[in-house]
Amino acid sequence: MKMRACGFALALLGATAALPALAQDASTVVATVNGKEITLGHLSVLRDQLSEQYRQLPDDVLFKGLLDQVIQQTALATEGESLVAKRDELTLENDRRAYMAGLALQTAVKAAVTDEALQKAWDARYKDAAPATEYNASHILVAEEEEAKKLKAEIDNGADFAELARAHSTDGSAQGGGSLGWFGLGMMVKPFEEAVVALKAGEVSAPVQTQFGWHIVKLNETRQAETPKLEDVKAELTMELEQTAVEEKIKAAEAAAKIERKADGIDPAILKSDLFKN
Repeated sequence: MKMRACGFALALLGATAALPALAQDASTVVATVNGKEITLGHLSVLRDQLSEQYRQLPDDVLFKGLLDQVIQQTALATEGESLVAKRDELTLENDRRAYMAGLALQTAVKAAVTDEALQKAWDARYKDAAPATEYNASHILVAEEEEAKKLKAEIDNGADFAELARAHSTDGSAQGGGSLGWFGLGMMVKPFEEAVVALKAGEVSAPVQTQFGWHIVKLNETRQAETPKLEDVKAELTMELEQTAVEEKIKAAEAAAKIERKADGIDPAILKSDLFKN
């Protein structure tokens, strides 16, 4: 009988050990300081604000470090609250205002950037667009027009463009014989782009001046650019949708708000003075 009782007790102990831990969430209290509760939620928010380097720490080390930090801050905050001056109050108001404004913008951005919106943006830009032309060109860049004219004359007389570029060009493309690779419209400064567009494959331009100096441009070849897939331009379209959403949200918020500007007659330079000296 004793053996059975012992076996039953052990079985009961095992069942108890196997029971799940009590549910824990953001409201779970992990410490109190002067009666103020510190919760798992406080620690979770702090963890999310850490750099990836710190989030890679072992769980127990990170947990203890965050808990110690919040305990220390809470203990210090009790004293800090008695030291709050007008400047501090306004700083806290500014911080809260900025955070709340950020929440509003985040909500607007989240609603604006959807799979449907991204597809619609891609369709509008690429679905019926004519294929764009891409250019493969090389150049020789020098500081003075006279040198550029001299090099152009040498090319006209049969000199090798790439060899001259390696010997005379002053930019990083010189090592590659002046090759600039493939590029589309809008990627080069305007005078350079205009010179490229005016050439036929194999032709070399007269000297062209830009803010970088004097260029001799050779058009190697052209091709029709492939229409990019949605995934290829998703980051770019996302950024544009986000920017539009932010601008529209700000405009709508201002339109809906009752705003009274009362800064007339105030010298803007007053912000340079110490407004809190009294």
